Amino acid sequence: MYFSKIAVVLSLALSAIAAPAGTSTTAAAAHNKRALTFRPYNSFQISDGVGGGALQAVNAAFPVGNDPASISAADLAVLKAARQTAENAESAFNDAISAAGGTKSAAGAPLQVGKIRNKVLKLRLFEMVVSAEQAAGRGGAAAAGAKLADIRKKLASNVATDTKSAGQASKGVAFAADVRPKA
Repeated sequence: MYFSKIAVVLSLALSAIAAPAGTSTTAAAAHNKRALTFRPYNSFQISDGVGGGALQAVNAAFPVGNDPASISAADLAVLKAARQTAENAESAFNDAISAAGGTKSAAGAPLQVGKIRNKVLKLRLFEMVVSAEQAAGRGGAAAAGAKLADIRKKLASNVATDTKSAGQASKGVAFAADVRPKA
C-alpha cells in the first residue's frame, strides 16, 4: 500500500512536469491542437454542391478562429498557399464556363455558382492572411488597413452573390496544383 501511494505521487509529479506550458486554458489547448495542413485544392475546395453558405464552408475548412494574432506561422503558410491556389483555380473556372457555353447555359450556370464560391474561398483566406500579418506587425498599419478594407468589400459582394444563389446547383472544377510553398 505504501508503494502504491508513492507510485501515485510520482506519477502526478511527472505528469505535471511533462505537461506543455501554456495549455491550461481551453483556448490555448484548442490553438495547440489546431494545425492546418497542406492539402490538394480538390480536398479543400468548396464549389461542389449547392450555392449559399460559402463563408461558413470556408471557416469550417480553415478553422483558425477569430483572433488573427493566434494564427501560427505554420498555419499562415498553409493559408497563403491555399489562397494562391484558389486564385489560380479561377482560370480553370473561366475556361470551363467558356467551354460550357457561358454563364447562362445549363452547363455553365452551376460552374458560375461554383466560381463565386471559389472567390469567397480565395477572399476569406486572403482576409485571414492579411489580418494575421497585420496582427504580427507586418505590412504597415495604414497599408494593411486599406488592403483589408478592399478585401472585405470584395468578400461581402461575393458572399451576397453566393447567398442569392442559395440552393442552386454549384459545380467545381478539377484543378490539380501543388499547394506547398516552394523551398
